[in-house]
Amino acid sequence: MLIYKVVETSQVDDQSLEDILNTWTAQGWQFEGMHFAMREANRRPGMAFVTFTREEADPSVQSV
Repeated sequence: MLIYKVVETSQVDDQSLEDILNTWTAQGWQFEGMHFAMREANRRPGMAFVTFTREEADPSVQSV
């Protein structure tokens, strides 16, 4: 079963984003994508949403 992880951050700089990517991929998550929320009247994003996925066993399926 594919599960998702979304990490939200208001620290949208290279070091913060690198830390998020390195932390979660080290825990076995696969990077899926990054989306930015822009601030009005500013070219820099106000927030970033980093998404990850990983496969996990379906708890409803019991092995024999």
